[in-house]
Amino acid sequence: MLIGAHVSTAGGLVKAWERGRELGCDAIQVFNQSPRQWRPTAWKDEDIARFRELLADGPVRAVVIHAVYLLNCAAADRELWEKSVASLVHSLRMGDAIGAVGVVLHPGSARGEPIAEAHARVGEALRRALAESEQCPILLEDTAGAGETIGRDFGELARLLELAGGDGRLGICLDSCHLLASGYDVRDAERLAAVLDECDRLIGLDRLRCLHVNDSREPLGSNRDRHAPLGTGELGVEGCAAFLAEPRFEGLPAIFEGPGVAGKAPVAEDVKTMRELRARGLERRRALQTRDAG
Repeated sequence: MLIGAHVSTAGGLVKAWERGRELGCDAIQVFNQSPRQWRPTAWKDEDIARFRELLADGPVRAVVIHAVYLLNCAAADRELWEKSVASLVHSLRMGDAIGAVGVVLHPGSARGEPIAEAHARVGEALRRALAESEQCPILLEDTAGAGETIGRDFGELARLLELAGGDGRLGICLDSCHLLASGYDVRDAERLAAVLDECDRLIGLDRLRCLHVNDSREPLGSNRDRHAPLGTGELGVEGCAAFLAEPRFEGLPAIFEGPGVAGKAPVAEDVKTMRELRARGLERRRALQTRDAG
């Protein structure tokens, strides 16, 4: 597992990599532009080249891009839909340039429109974005289920992937906080395993490319997306440890988004906590295996 956190790109990609190294990360997540503005940012060629050299050398070895929050690929308003697609295409092209694991995307919101029509618009947006970029995957993130947001369960995510054509560049990102909020009980290793069995059956875990490891301030099925510092929320120590030690997550970037113990962006202590929770989860798993073998 590649333990990591979301970091700022202020000053460029190399600065983002350095922030990740200072935090003790194996992987980082970045916005490719301001998360609340449409204006695109293009990183300079020399910054990209140096960033890729640094990734190849480590210790930060993987990068994920998060699409900006303004996007709504389900929008009935054609102007908003076109702007959303253009922004997604820009993110994917930046992902192509820097060798990103993928672009994480919130599928969007129906906003009072018939859900089938909203799903169709998401599928159309994904198909077009793939056609206008080269290789970076789109990773649909499961949502907490507030309001009319799309992607709150595995069945809906599977439907979106189907409408988008099922391309091999289409994948998913699972968020531990969102899973709990949308009604998936992942508060220990056994229940997490059952949830992943369902995900595998409906989507296929071969499409899982990234994790967001966030604790939740709100209880199971709340449909509210409120993060808590790791181990302090409704997932708690056991749930976070289980998520970080799940064997089917091995090799994936596991990104903590915050807020962390400092109240804002992740700090080194949060990444250290991730590693401690992972060690705790692995130790528990080994103890259970020993018990079962005996």
